[in-house]
Amino acid sequence: MSNEATGALNARSTGADAGNLGYLALGLTLLAYGLLSTGIFSGTAVGNSAHLAHIVGGLTLFIAGLWQLRGGEGFTGTAFTSLGAFWATWSTASGAGKNAAGLFLLLWALLALTLTAASWNAGLFSRVVYGLLTVSLVLSAIATFSTTAGLAKTAGWIAAASGLAAWYWATASLTNGAWGREVLPVK
Repeated sequence: MSNEATGALNARSTGADAGNLGYLALGLTLLAYGLLSTGIFSGTAVGNSAHLAHIVGGLTLFIAGLWQLRGGEGFTGTAFTSLGAFWATWSTASGAGKNAAGLFLLLWALLALTLTAASWNAGLFSRVVYGLLTVSLVLSAIATFSTTAGLAKTAGWIAAASGLAAWYWATASLTNGAWGREVLPVK
């Protein structure tokens, strides 16, 4: 998400950019998935985030991505549609074996790595969101292959941190655009 496209530093957003919607959806989905993966809430597990991941992460991200692609935003369009597909698929893959699930996570970590590399010059938040997502997916894949609960919890905390960064980024962009000045720092 470029500063020009998001309105993070611009006085007013045109309203035609779905970047904020996409980053809010990504942030909230990663926060839910990450926190539920850590086990800090008793009686919850990753599976409890499946419905949220499907609707908010899958559907909303996919729509925001199509909106971005239509508006000529190739990076965020690609990021949101592909991550929307990831969350929609992940939310329905509860019966997959550990090797299939681990491979799935590892392959999507490659996508996250591609997004990290492609967004490197876009600023700190871009590197943080996609970099932490990459690390979280790699650790989740390893934890799934080896059924290591401690590593899965670590991956959950990293996913939550990535989600928090995405949520803050979108919140700052919306707030700064609405106020016409930088109220929340984005650098």
